[in-house]
Amino acid sequence: MSKIAHYILIIGISLLSLNTFSQLGTTEITGVIQDEITSEPLPFAKVVLHSKLTDKVLTGVLTKDLGDFSIQTDSTNFYLRISAIGYEDVEFTDLDYTKNTIDLGHIKMPSITQGLDEVKVVAEKSSMEFKLDKRVFNVGKDIGSTGAGALDVLNNVPSVSVDIEGNIKLRGNDGVQILINGKPSVLSDEASNALGTITADMIESIELITNPSAKYDASGTSGIINIILKKDESKGINGSISVNTGWPHNHSIGGSLNYRTKKLNLFTQFGAGYRSLPSYNESENINRITGSSVISEGTAYRNENFYNITLGSDFYINDYNTLTLSGNFAYEIESQPSSTSLSIYDSLGNLSSRYERTEVTSALNPKYQYDFQYKKEFKNNKEHVLQFSALGKYFGKEQSSEFDNNYTTGTQLYTDQETNTNFYQANQTYQLDYVNPITKKITLELGSMYDINNVGNNYEVYNNSGGISVLDTSLTNDFKYNQKVLAGYITTSYESKKWGVKAGVRVENTDLETRLTQTNTENNMNYTNVFPTLHTSYKISKAFQLQAGYSKRIFRPRLWDLNPFFNIKDNYNIRTGNPDLLPEFADSYEITGIFIFKEFSLNTSVYYLHTTDVKENIAIYEDGVTITKPANIGTRDKVGGELNWKYPVAKWFTMNGDVNYGYFQRTGSFESQNFDFTGNQWSGKLNLKFKLKADIDIETSVSYESAYKTVQGNVAGFAYADAGIRKKLLKGKAVVNLSVRDIFASRKRESFVDQPTYYYHSYSNRGRFVTFGFSYSFGKGEAMSYTGGGRR
Repeated sequence: MSKIAHYILIIGISLLSLNTFSQLGTTEITGVIQDEITSEPLPFAKVVLHSKLTDKVLTGVLTKDLGDFSIQTDSTNFYLRISAIGYEDVEFTDLDYTKNTIDLGHIKMPSITQGLDEVKVVAEKSSMEFKLDKRVFNVGKDIGSTGAGALDVLNNVPSVSVDIEGNIKLRGNDGVQILINGKPSVLSDEASNALGTITADMIESIELITNPSAKYDASGTSGIINIILKKDESKGINGSISVNTGWPHNHSIGGSLNYRTKKLNLFTQFGAGYRSLPSYNESENINRITGSSVISEGTAYRNENFYNITLGSDFYINDYNTLTLSGNFAYEIESQPSSTSLSIYDSLGNLSSRYERTEVTSALNPKYQYDFQYKKEFKNNKEHVLQFSALGKYFGKEQSSEFDNNYTTGTQLYTDQETNTNFYQANQTYQLDYVNPITKKITLELGSMYDINNVGNNYEVYNNSGGISVLDTSLTNDFKYNQKVLAGYITTSYESKKWGVKAGVRVENTDLETRLTQTNTENNMNYTNVFPTLHTSYKISKAFQLQAGYSKRIFRPRLWDLNPFFNIKDNYNIRTGNPDLLPEFADSYEITGIFIFKEFSLNTSVYYLHTTDVKENIAIYEDGVTITKPANIGTRDKVGGELNWKYPVAKWFTMNGDVNYGYFQRTGSFESQNFDFTGNQWSGKLNLKFKLKADIDIETSVSYESAYKTVQGNVAGFAYADAGIRKKLLKGKAVVNLSVRDIFASRKRESFVDQPTYYYHSYSNRGRFVTFGFSYSFGKGEAMSYTGGGRR
């Protein structure tokens, strides 16, 4: 901890020095805004400073209850614009910035009705702004005035797609990290549906980050979407309640409530329900030396009763300091009944044994999360920010299972078994970030992060014989996993009207300790890595821009990759971990061309990804049993391209799609077996949205994922389709929707391992899901669709 304190002290001194430097030459502008005729004060009027050179917003405030305001800047070339609903804008263009204080006195605002013939109403359109390592979608009044929700706003952002159930993708890829004001938040937890408490006119902008800079955690993700909320909105009370039912069983009730004033924002979200997730599975093991085989087939269920609640508050101490505290608690009661039929054939193809293996599993899963944030904005520039955050998560599981074997043919090969699992995972993350726009073109960012991940998994297996349960020490283990990551970063950027560059470096120290208590086997790793990043962009025109980026990333082994436990659900197909597994490292290069036209947007990208110590799941065949475990197998070089587009064909019809193709080369070996090979993989999606009369929306999507090679065989390709229809009632305050996921039950997971001594085939399918829901909202927001998911 002394190292951490020393580290934070150094950063604190640096921040103090930078802050002192940035406060020089500050000008304060004051005034009182009043109605021109009645002289009544106008609270909540917008006072904004703009750069005369670029017209860019420098800073802004709202007037107080008595119409007064105070705004500060260190700029030397600016103008001031005042605007209020129902009034004409007033501008001050010739201000004497040589004075430390400028008092504009009482400013009279003429109402629009007084000079209606002379006023030109110009709609504020949403626009895309391109920055060095991200694209920023500024939300305008064309969206905000409709009263749409946050998901509707996201669906209007190029490269982002949101299906009718609220699932978010970036460039056609799942696994997107959603941030609120640059930080993880329970509001952005996908499973909590808390985004339903955010309305479009609360959103200032949305940032798309497909190749993250050194500021962000080096762990690999598909991309980041950062939602920036307006600080100066007073929204009153918003709320929503939703009821869903579906088949297979998916029944839930959920709600949200948000109360926002100038100084305080309170929000809550709650839900409860029951759902069932069936999965059909089959497998085939063939010993090519003896000719014997094992075939299994069965259906497993995951049934859950779940309850969750989110509570949170934002406290605006003043115009420059904000505190946020939020938390979430969830509780799941889980059962997993399954039945699997297993048939064993000898070398001549004769049935030698057949039995039914049934499972009865029950589990209790408590989960909670807290989030504390402090944000300070400096007076000289609203983008000059210091932010501290603390995030904590906990997940527990107490699970017991019984496995019974009912033989119908042959002699009994396996006894009945029981398992007990006591699992916990506690995670804490502390982060400090500082951003200082030193000049109009140069920005400095620096910060630090300390992440603690502590996990334990006590797994016991008992064999039952003659009514007596005996502990199987060969399958029982108590695994401890403790990982600490200490990181620091610095980036600097230069950006002009046409060209910009951003360079950064992130240093992360990883301290990982694992211990298997039964054997007292320890495996400790401590390594420090440097992650450089470089981004550049060039604006050829308003409609076309080129961007290029490089970043180094890491994928650290997770608990289940490292824990050498045996899953005994299927005695012939066992999954285990590998405590010797190393992290993957990747170098990512990307060039993107962005075309934004009036009605059509098109993004094209080419990329190259070089990955070392690639993690692969390797199947090993021993005595008729297939054991799958992860291992580091050589390197992978992948080059590919992506094309995605969004086109509103008509006011009632929008089409968007995404195509991604990659060609890869693998080199490596495992246990003297050579795994050098080449292959390709591609995916595509077409999404069609129809806005019909009577506030009816219809959405259909078709997706395809191609087959691809693996180090020991291949994975099959598949196509699937989803559809949904939504009807708005009461001017959007109520919504009725019907959705069908995987209409043809064709979404599958099918893999093949084809080796000289054995053959293994695995297939699973979840089937079709149908959901019907009703939502009603009050306040300014749209009805929220609560999909019934528990927190994961």
